[in-house]
Amino acid sequence: MLLMGRRWVHLVLGGALLMPFFLLTSVVVPLLADGANPFLDVGWQFVAFGGALPLAALAALLFPLLRPLEVAAVRSLCGVPAERLAEGPAVSWAARRRTALWFVAHLLAGGIVSGMTLSAPPAAVVLLLLPFADPLRHTAPGVPDVFHGVLGPLAGLALLALVVGTAWGAGVLLGRAAPVLLGPTPADRLAAAELRAAELASRNRLARELHDAVGHALSAVTLQAGAARRVLDTDPEFARRALAAIEETTRDAVAELDTVLGLLREEDGSDPAAPAPTLDGLEALLGRTRAAGVPVEATVEGPCAGLAPVVSREAYRIVQEGLSNALRHAGPVPVRLHLGVREGELLIRVENPVAGAVAGAAAARPGGGRGLRGIAERARLLGGAATAAERDGVWRLTARLPLTGAGTGTVTGAEAGTGAGTGTGTEEW
Repeated sequence: MLLMGRRWVHLVLGGALLMPFFLLTSVVVPLLADGANPFLDVGWQFVAFGGALPLAALAALLFPLLRPLEVAAVRSLCGVPAERLAEGPAVSWAARRRTALWFVAHLLAGGIVSGMTLSAPPAAVVLLLLPFADPLRHTAPGVPDVFHGVLGPLAGLALLALVVGTAWGAGVLLGRAAPVLLGPTPADRLAAAELRAAELASRNRLARELHDAVGHALSAVTLQAGAARRVLDTDPEFARRALAAIEETTRDAVAELDTVLGLLREEDGSDPAAPAPTLDGLEALLGRTRAAGVPVEATVEGPCAGLAPVVSREAYRIVQEGLSNALRHAGPVPVRLHLGVREGELLIRVENPVAGAVAGAAAARPGGGRGLRGIAERARLLGGAATAAERDGVWRLTARLPLTGAGTGTVTGAEAGTGAGTGTGTEEW
């Protein structure tokens, strides 16, 4: 019952929206037809009513903001779920045509129901009281004598039922037509899908940056703190150096965290607080890793210092994640890092022995593999490829990044892999 009342209000609103167009046509019709008077002649009123509907359709075609207004009214008064209706203005012409059809239907049904609501109830009251109020028989001379008896109240009740039935039927029809005419068009669905994809890509980008920036620092600090704790009583000088390394590592981590937060500021349209690290900071990264007790042997071939900023930035993150995997999963074991520029691509290889590994054995680690998937995504976005595999007790991470262009990288099984950086088993993308 409450829904029916709200739908009746929605129909009356349509009648109110029809009035400006009706008054405009009521003024124009006498200028086009001699003797026409829509204000006094019922026939010409119907002509003006019919002429107002094309004007309403034209208004809906020219004003895209009409759709969100109608959607808000339908959602609030017609009981149509919001997920079945489109959001935003009608940008495409297909959406505008649908909105115009809806607007005409709303105003047509609203005009009929509003007219019946204004005229039928007073007439019904007269018919209901006619047999019991003798003065009404003299003040309502246009009522046939047949309604002066018992047929009068019956006709009054039938008239009220007609108004209620018409309002109910029109409300149901509009409620069913709303998702079709005000629902998202294929263009709207495509735009929503693209927006969702952009949001997911942004979230994945932030997750990768946060994982790489903070994960490496936490892995190094964990090893440094553990080493300092073990030798605190026997070698205070080593513990002091480890604490100094922890201080430096955390300071650098805060700076990189500020860089990640700068990405959020980029999303808001403002400038980032700090530039993202590139291969220019490779020596500092290696120094922090060595300070954590991991001996790193680095080999650089070719002019890596003059790479494109985007390639240098992603390469730095890949190296950082490779070293983090060694810290996190293999501990203080020797790591070999190789960077080389050859045949128009940057080759990155990180190798480390896997402690206690059995050749070919796979070790499942719940929740792992986010760093590897991040490396795969970074390589794929640049049109490159990445592989990670354990062979003969050595974990080898390899990434190839093209130096020019950005094609579609080959990624095989990226989503299926759940292994982490330096465990046993094989990961391929």
